[in-house]
Amino acid sequence: MQCFHTNIRSALNEGDFPRTGGRKEVCFLSTIMLPVVVVHAGAGCIPKEQAKVCSSGVRAATRGGYTVLQEGGSAMDAVVEVVTQLENNPLYNAGCGSVLNVKGEIEMDAIVMEGKTLGSGAVSAVRRIANPTQLARLVMDKTSHAFLTAEGASQFARAMGVPEVPEESLITDYARMRWKQNLAPGANPVECQMGKMGTVGAVAVDKDGNVACATSTGGILNQMEGRVGDTPIIGSGGYADNNVGAVSTTGHGEAIMKVTLAKLILFHMEQGQSVEAASDLALAYMKTRVQGLGGVVTVDPHGHWAARFSSNQMVWAAAQTDTLHYGVQTGEHVTQSIDNPH
Repeated sequence: MQCFHTNIRSALNEGDFPRTGGRKEVCFLSTIMLPVVVVHAGAGCIPKEQAKVCSSGVRAATRGGYTVLQEGGSAMDAVVEVVTQLENNPLYNAGCGSVLNVKGEIEMDAIVMEGKTLGSGAVSAVRRIANPTQLARLVMDKTSHAFLTAEGASQFARAMGVPEVPEESLITDYARMRWKQNLAPGANPVECQMGKMGTVGAVAVDKDGNVACATSTGGILNQMEGRVGDTPIIGSGGYADNNVGAVSTTGHGEAIMKVTLAKLILFHMEQGQSVEAASDLALAYMKTRVQGLGGVVTVDPHGHWAARFSSNQMVWAAAQTDTLHYGVQTGEHVTQSIDNPH
């Protein structure tokens, strides 16, 4: 039996059977595990009214990624599709919903990685690009490098024919309002970020057992110009290896980088831990060692998956065997047909 959990603080011992009477975890048998896609849209403290609409957007993007997989697309195709949809949704802190740095400008980071060859591409501090994740994939596919930053990434984008968009088209009224609020003396941008949906990401396994990850972010509210967090860092914001699995992370970037969260989870999986246990162990270590909270989505090449978080909430969804799974709150795990549009 494979058990899927949604929060580190409500773990169920592997092999336990589901119980009634308010037990929050959901366990079920699954025979045909592939393909699968698992998505997150940031960990934190999300107002109830905002959580509902944000969850709807994540479920829609998850359906889009699952459709790619069902039609024979690769795991990389699927995660890029998912994250592109989220970048195009102003609800999330990525693409056109990105938060502003201390100067009132947008700088975005993204990473993609595929597990067959360990191919990867990342960009950081990019401006006037609608979909940094697609640019990261071009870095992987069209260069011998793994990471381009700032103006160098912009020059590469122009060479690849990626259109620049006006910065104003990426700035929402909400982002500008929050930026102004956090210019006030004594403001705490990290604390205030909790009301804004965070970093977005996805992991997937295709029908051939190949894994991939993609993660994208606008950073943190009122960050210093040129600040780069965990998202584009291989092993921190994401990692994918067909021999082990794939992870996409979200949370406080500086803490995630200190423990190389994505790679730490895969290390525990290499030692024989399940996707759930490995995710929990790494999140617990980050919390005790560097006082960092966050969340992850994790898969292994066989299709076992987990959406785990140490923060109060995380918007997540997964699609597998024509079933959509999703949740926001601690222990919440709802299932419905993948064809149900609501």
